[in-house]
Amino acid sequence: MDGDTLYSIGELARRTGLTVKTIRFYSDHGIVAPTDRNPAGYRLYGIDAVARLDLVRTLRELGLDLPTIRKIVDRELSLPEVASAHAEAVAVQIRVLRLRRAVLMAVAEREATPEETELMHRLAQLSEDERRRLIGDFLDAVFGGLDPAPAFAGVMRSMTPELPDDPEAEQVQAWVELAEMSMDSGFRAVVRRMAEDQAAEQTRSDMMVPRRDIAVVVRDQAGPALTAGIDPASPQADPIVADFAAHYAHLLGRPDDVDLRRRLTTRLESVNDPRRERYLQLLAVVNGWPAPERLAPVFDWSVQALRARTPR
Repeated sequence: MDGDTLYSIGELARRTGLTVKTIRFYSDHGIVAPTDRNPAGYRLYGIDAVARLDLVRTLRELGLDLPTIRKIVDRELSLPEVASAHAEAVAVQIRVLRLRRAVLMAVAEREATPEETELMHRLAQLSEDERRRLIGDFLDAVFGGLDPAPAFAGVMRSMTPELPDDPEAEQVQAWVELAEMSMDSGFRAVVRRMAEDQAAEQTRSDMMVPRRDIAVVVRDQAGPALTAGIDPASPQADPIVADFAAHYAHLLGRPDDVDLRRRLTTRLESVNDPRRERYLQLLAVVNGWPAPERLAPVFDWSVQALRARTPR
């Protein structure tokens, strides 16, 4: 190409793929100024206008406004700096759109009412500090004032959701449902009861013996029995029930009798509340953890085994 060649606005339009109207608009705003005019007064442009218009089109497609574009092409602003700032703005927009999409998907799947939709939208838009306060209030209601408090520090950390800065739609949906659960007074009461039971077991157990939570003991002992297909009412289950009942008796400092086994049955039924398992499933999604093991079948087996050996 001849660097001295001048192009009419029509020729420039053919070279750039832009319309004459668009080029005239950019020219009127000083973004692409004409190099000269022909005898009839029509604008003429140099070859540099082609490259300039290509850049302008690219920046417009990326969403930059015209005043910013003009400063970039006139080298009043650094393109890398503007690109970095704009990329961050786009990232914010993407996060907002993901939140909206997640809420809309949840509304559709749950056939939510307008009131539920408003709540989900509000929960999805909470800041990190607001999310921490909400969950902190839930954990305080569940564990506050219990002894031994230090023993629950790790449990509280393990029950804390950490929504990432750039969450996937399913993480947002999980967070919204988890947040709703944490505000539910019935669920709080269930988890508080579990915490109180565990605190009582921890306090009364022999300091010289490791304080294994009864739910963990039952899981470890009844799980293999369930896998092996042992009927909870069969004689084969007798030693298994005797083992975890003896452990519970030791935790409470009481004899393994009918009253203790009834109490243990109630304890396991509480732990087996489906809302507890749902909370842990949602927590894993929010935090990007592997899905937790489903323990409901193990606790169901254990409750059946206890009832088969406990007079009504």
